[in-house]
Amino acid sequence: MSPPFAVQKIGHAVIFASDLERSKRFYTDVLGFKVSDTYDGTMMPGGMVFLRCNPDHHCLALVGGGSEQQDKSLHHLAFEVESLDDVFRARDHLKKHGAKITYEGRRRAGCQVSVEFLDPDGHHLELYWGVDQIGADGRSRPWDEWRQTATLEDAVRRAPVGQDTTLKDATLRARIEGGTDKP
Repeated sequence: MSPPFAVQKIGHAVIFASDLERSKRFYTDVLGFKVSDTYDGTMMPGGMVFLRCNPDHHCLALVGGGSEQQDKSLHHLAFEVESLDDVFRARDHLKKHGAKITYEGRRRAGCQVSVEFLDPDGHHLELYWGVDQIGADGRSRPWDEWRQTATLEDAVRRAPVGQDTTLKDATLRARIEGGTDKP
């Protein structure tokens, strides 16, 4: 049985860093990545740095405060899907198959709409759509436009400037307008 969505690409990886500044310098100075955004310790314990090597808001993120064991560990792996509708289909499909959903909606930096879940071994995975693109000016979206939400439905209702969250599937649209998240 095929899932009702298709993964388009590996979107980004998030890794732990025992020394966030040292790792940031390595990825920017040695490998040429650019910083898109940062979180201080109040937004993410240990802080976080979002890095890019293409127009995507981030292809790699570093989470600070890791232990010597964590600094070699993956925080999560993200896969891009083709459409916003696919994120909804993915959530429904994952629930139907008993996957543990750990988050759904829109996070802050990057503004992508996603469903996050655990694989059978407990690896944290994300299926997402709509990550911000960074233009030639190198500037990312201002933090006051991020529109974090805790549900996919709210991510549709509270879109940031310029993100078209119109669902193509009439059944999905009716669910949102009806105020239900039941498939």
